[in-house]
Amino acid sequence: MLVAFSVSPSGGDPEGGVSEAVARAVKVVRDSGLPNSTNAMFTNVEGEWDEVMDVVKRAVEAAGEGSSRVALVLKADIRPGYTGQLTAKVERVEDHLR
Repeated sequence: MLVAFSVSPSGGDPEGGVSEAVARAVKVVRDSGLPNSTNAMFTNVEGEWDEVMDVVKRAVEAAGEGSSRVALVLKADIRPGYTGQLTAKVERVEDHLR
């Protein structure tokens, strides 16, 4: 299972922006040990359903520290029996570009 998600807290420190809160969420993902990547819009994580959803939940909680509200955008590719798709999907596209 691949999940792309984005968190955005609100109701916290208006001067602080969201980068510190997003960094807390990304740290949870990176500390999970699951394959992951982060770009300007989303954090991607790969693993089994329960472990991925647990990481997303903990990341949302971490991002929401000090905020009264957190928005979550989540997109999932649920494909049982496939692993390594975090990089394989990109490699297949790159192959077509060569």
